[in-house]
Amino acid sequence: MLIAQISDTHVASSSKKAYGVAPTADNLKICVDNINQLDPKPDLVLLTGDITNASLREEYDLAFALLNKLDMLYFVIPGNHDDRIKTKLIFNKHCPAVSTPQNFIQYVVDDYDIRLIAMDSTTPNEAGGELCESRLAWLDGQLEKDTDKPTIIFMHHPPIKVGVIETDIDGFIGANKLGEIVKKYNNIEQIICGHVHLQTHTRCHGTVVTTAPSVGMELVLDLTLKKPPQFVIEPPSYLLHYWTPYNNLVTHTISARKTDGPYLFKEQ
Repeated sequence: MLIAQISDTHVASSSKKAYGVAPTADNLKICVDNINQLDPKPDLVLLTGDITNASLREEYDLAFALLNKLDMLYFVIPGNHDDRIKTKLIFNKHCPAVSTPQNFIQYVVDDYDIRLIAMDSTTPNEAGGELCESRLAWLDGQLEKDTDKPTIIFMHHPPIKVGVIETDIDGFIGANKLGEIVKKYNNIEQIICGHVHLQTHTRCHGTVVTTAPSVGMELVLDLTLKKPPQFVIEPPSYLLHYWTPYNNLVTHTISARKTDGPYLFKEQ
């Protein structure tokens, strides 16, 4: 099974660039085209939040039009730059969440070799992540339904600090309680997230937490945690999670940039 993960697309209006410099809509188009030409093709694509840059309707419409060019199914969750109501309205078929009083976008995709559980880690008008008692109870209940099938949890915010000042300061409310739940189940292969705009991997509560790069806006890594957050414009990239015939999950980074090659390992 192959799962492509794109994240933090920050699609701006068609005539604009995110933060005045990042061609995010163009980057998403390049990324979609690259995913479509993969051989073998992914079984599905996950977009782990920050679909839009400012939650504007025209941004959602443009993102929807670009993502619908994918040759395979895709699913989305909101990020802190998104609006739950607009996300559900525009991407209704791609975030099949059961209605709740809080409009949380949480759902399970259980049609593949790996079970996928979508979690809504957003709080309106807040940059940081949160999983409240209601959301955590729902997650615990879903995990309890099948304690054997390999499972991936996907959400926008990583429930850990990764040494990036912007996202570490944002924080994550409920991270410890999430950890208590995760430790109960040994079939959680990975928790995959976005938000950091950098690829990271770390062990956490008996599983692995992975963050995906942004589609074109990479944070400048500053492990001193002193400099103001900055980003650079990079070629679009995404993650490819491969559930192998040997029942292990391998994560590859795919760059959509044009390269010189490929070449065989022999003298020309």
